[in-house]
Amino acid sequence: MNIFVWLGAIIGSIAGGWSGLFWGALIGYGLGLLLRKTLARAVQTRFLDSTFAVMGAVCKADGHVSEDEIRVAEALFARLHLSAEGRATARAAFNRGKGPNFDLDAEVSTFAKACRGQRPLVEMFLQVQLAALAADGKVSPEEHRLFLSIARGLGLPEAELQRLEANLRIHNNSSQHKLDDAYAVMGVDTQVSDVDLKKAYRRLMSEHHPDKLAARGMPDSMREMAEERTRDITAAYDLIKAARGLA
Repeated sequence: MNIFVWLGAIIGSIAGGWSGLFWGALIGYGLGLLLRKTLARAVQTRFLDSTFAVMGAVCKADGHVSEDEIRVAEALFARLHLSAEGRATARAAFNRGKGPNFDLDAEVSTFAKACRGQRPLVEMFLQVQLAALAADGKVSPEEHRLFLSIARGLGLPEAELQRLEANLRIHNNSSQHKLDDAYAVMGVDTQVSDVDLKKAYRRLMSEHHPDKLAARGMPDSMREMAEERTRDITAAYDLIKAARGLA
């Protein structure tokens, strides 16, 4: 029961007794639901705008935006099923990000405040930026330094960053040490017990469940990417289980 229900019930009971308590609680519930939806829409708008603006800055970090990086951005438009208007808005954000006067630190700070410390949303945001970085098959020192700066600006610990990079390698089949990367994706070390491994898997799947992320403000258009993230977690878990001979 949220605070709006409590407040509505208290105010209603004072004004109209038991009947007022019921109607006050009902009105409070409706107001709370409306507020959550309004906040979720605001987060969704900020999520998409910041995603493409920061992507523009990331792609420009080495001095120019490659054709491969542009193709990644265009492919993301398609994956998100953006309308013509949505694509125009995303392109404008991308161009804003690669412009000479773009304030990357301010954009990252604004996005961090909008997400209110919701780690899975932050991870998905950074996963998109990593994909843009790796689009041309190489990551320059300037690009990597910029990515680290963005991740730290969002409060991401070094261990979480390593987990994201390992996930990208496994997803792109570019990992030379798949088992080690699988452990990194799971956020556990190689000596973890089977029981704790299963607990880590269940925790990650719960945290990254698309329905939970949608409730926290993830745009509906990014549901496919969220589902892909859970498949990557499951793939890492299955790889470790196979190596351990677990059913």
